[in-house]
Amino acid sequence: MTKKEKVDFIIKTLEDLYPNVPIPLAHKDSYTLLIAVLLSAQCTDERVNKITPILFEKADNPYDMIKLSISEIESIIRPCGLSPMKSKGISGLSNIIIKKHNGNVPDNFDDLEKLPSVGHKTASVVMSQAFGFPAFPVDTHIHRLMYRWGLSSGKNVVVTEKDAKRLFPKSLWNKLHLQIIYYGRERSPARGWDLNKDIITKRVGRKSITKKL
Repeated sequence: MTKKEKVDFIIKTLEDLYPNVPIPLAHKDSYTLLIAVLLSAQCTDERVNKITPILFEKADNPYDMIKLSISEIESIIRPCGLSPMKSKGISGLSNIIIKKHNGNVPDNFDDLEKLPSVGHKTASVVMSQAFGFPAFPVDTHIHRLMYRWGLSSGKNVVVTEKDAKRLFPKSLWNKLHLQIIYYGRERSPARGWDLNKDIITKRVGRKSITKKL
């Protein structure tokens, strides 16, 4: 099977399985999405969605957020892990958004990635899901599946993102990255992997992987 045939099969299968893909992180605007994505680092979306209502009840915009002390933010977000770093990041980026961007989340990669605790993946999610800019955020699920499907080397997420953007149509990036995440969670997890449920890997996966199972 050629890479194009693999890509066509993956796109069709994901569209059949997940024709509608809601954004996993609860939010109401670009600011709350930015905070939620920041909190999701090394934390499950499920846990983030339990914490953000508590945080956003106190502060769902940068002006209210800077009224909270870093220790107050940290006490709320502690269940998400890495709370000392994340609380400083949330406070710092809120100040910068007010001072440099008139209270608005910037809608470009350069300014987003200059914000404290905001890396390329976080910026990609905000750009794609808040502003509709074509992006392909690569999380652990996408990184794992691109390797299992023989579409990337698995070397690092930078390479995986480049391969995904090269192989998949740009018009599908924003929806497709969510579809792959849902598929990875439900049918191709890192642990407890059942190849019989993983219909895409069973069809297009690397021989070295499918033979093991």
